Amino acid sequence: MAVERLDSEEVHPEFPENGSVATENTSSGVLREYDESVAPYLGGFGKYQKQLILLTWIPALFIGYSQNSDSLLLAQPGYTCKSATVTLGNTTINPVSYVNTTNYSRTAYIHGNDSSNDINKADCLCFDRKYNLSIGLVQNVVTKWNLVCDSTWKVHIAKFSLLVGLIFGYLVMGVLADWFGRQPVLIVSVFFILIFGLTVALSVNVTMFSTLRFFEGFCLAGIILTLYIMRIEMCDPGNRFMVTMVASFIALLGQLLLPGLAALCRDWQVLQAVIICPFILMISFICIFPESLRWLLATQQYEKAKSLILQINKKNRVDSETDVKGIMPELERELTKKPKKTCIVKMVGTRNLWKNILVLCVNSLTGFGIHHCFARSMMKNKWENTTASHNNDIHNNMMLSNFYADYYTMAGIAVASCLAMCPAVGFMGRRGGLLMFMILTALASLLQLGFLNLIGKYNLHHDTDLKETINRKFSIAFSIIGMFSSHAVGSLSIFFCAEITPTVIRGGGLGLVLASAGFGMLTAPIMELHNQKGYFLHHVIFACCTLICIICILLLPESRHQNLPETISDGEGYMRQPLLPPKKGGEQPLLLTNSELKDYSGIHETPVRHAASSESNTANVVKSS
Repeated sequence: MAVERLDSEEVHPEFPENGSVATENTSSGVLREYDESVAPYLGGFGKYQKQLILLTWIPALFIGYSQNSDSLLLAQPGYTCKSATVTLGNTTINPVSYVNTTNYSRTAYIHGNDSSNDINKADCLCFDRKYNLSIGLVQNVVTKWNLVCDSTWKVHIAKFSLLVGLIFGYLVMGVLADWFGRQPVLIVSVFFILIFGLTVALSVNVTMFSTLRFFEGFCLAGIILTLYIMRIEMCDPGNRFMVTMVASFIALLGQLLLPGLAALCRDWQVLQAVIICPFILMISFICIFPESLRWLLATQQYEKAKSLILQINKKNRVDSETDVKGIMPELERELTKKPKKTCIVKMVGTRNLWKNILVLCVNSLTGFGIHHCFARSMMKNKWENTTASHNNDIHNNMMLSNFYADYYTMAGIAVASCLAMCPAVGFMGRRGGLLMFMILTALASLLQLGFLNLIGKYNLHHDTDLKETINRKFSIAFSIIGMFSSHAVGSLSIFFCAEITPTVIRGGGLGLVLASAGFGMLTAPIMELHNQKGYFLHHVIFACCTLICIICILLLPESRHQNLPETISDGEGYMRQPLLPPKKGGEQPLLLTNSELKDYSGIHETPVRHAASSESNTANVVKSS
């Protein structure tokens, strides 16, 4: 009976087969080939496109301010009890001054010979404190609402707020950018970040501050995401990476300039307003920044695309009569088609695309997650050199120097990482560069976890001081290398995703990878909230993830000098190439039989394939990678 039912079934070629993607009802090849046909007709990467790219670079400075503002607004201050003595039960304790320079350690400078237990109790019983900020501000959120001792957890919740807002913003705004367009999402995000960002400066308590920071992060994610997509979609294949890296350097410049800006503002509310107000300039994007032409053509919005093409030709002074490939006649014939938009959910039905995006999400999560492990290890070892000093005359200067040293060390490592990415990606490509930096991250992590425990086990067994000194120096070196490479892994994963994700779902795909990066960054305040408990296990888990990522990176395609995919079927066509070029140019591809091909591809016999195979018994030729 099963055979009879199979024979009676009708063949429906319009339905997708096992593990394949349905054929999309798209326009002709001329309009779909943006990089090969449409872009040359518009004058290539012309003057108008360069002006728009310049406009996307300017907000990167403001974004750099906003993303790093937590390090100043929520910095832990040093403080001293104003009263001459603190009474604890029947015991009178001399005043103690505390230096909270980082979230990793706190140094107590004792005035007298008081016990440590009494000092810790007196610390929280002192309600009249004199705060000392070493970040250029006279007052920040912590000192305004006394978020120390039992209220320290509120600082970590405030740090969660911006990151969680960014994560949700990437996910939601990415889908909206694919459905409504890049420009509307950008303008709406700008309007609301002005509202929420300026309201943050008027917060009356830490609860209001944390809530508004969530919405500020949500809107900031929309700005970051849409500007990133617009840069990618406006550039030709040869300039995409360069344009993206320039924007990254400008954002890092904002990170470097932020402490100086804080020193000028002096108050955290003024600083917050100064960071947000420059976004007012982006309101002018309503008039001067067009929608992405690539997205309009990919979603079959040909009326808007036609007017935009004419506008770009006029700006670039291109002669419309030199239409060799017939762009405008083809566009006229397609005007009757209805717009067709795609949601990121359609990615689930693909065979290759979802795997590529998943691999990049794991890479991004691992890169930014393990970055915190290296940073924490470096700061911890640096502070072990300073906690031995109890000289009260120098502790204020030490606070100042250590904050700026830590801040600019991390910023400098990020700059060096971006500088190294440029030649590495140019020489080895996207996949080769990502693989190299991931291998460096794995080596630094494994050596820091395992190799340091072996130092001195046999040779320095009796010399404890020398053993600890060598361990500390090696740990700092491995931490710097790990921070350097993990930053490159995270940044390159995001760029890689923007290139291999089709235009119709680029917002959603890029949003997933950026949200994964946000989850990685979120591990830092989570560990701080738990007072670094479980830090070693946290580092071990991410170290194991780096090994998995090394294997998965080999499954990715190479996107250097490739055209951006426009539809989901184009994204499926991005196949994995060999990591190294073949030794002999005349080598023939491997020939697979029908049965071997089915086993390789995972496609089993279906009525459609059975009917097709009965008509032709020709062997399939598949190029093995």
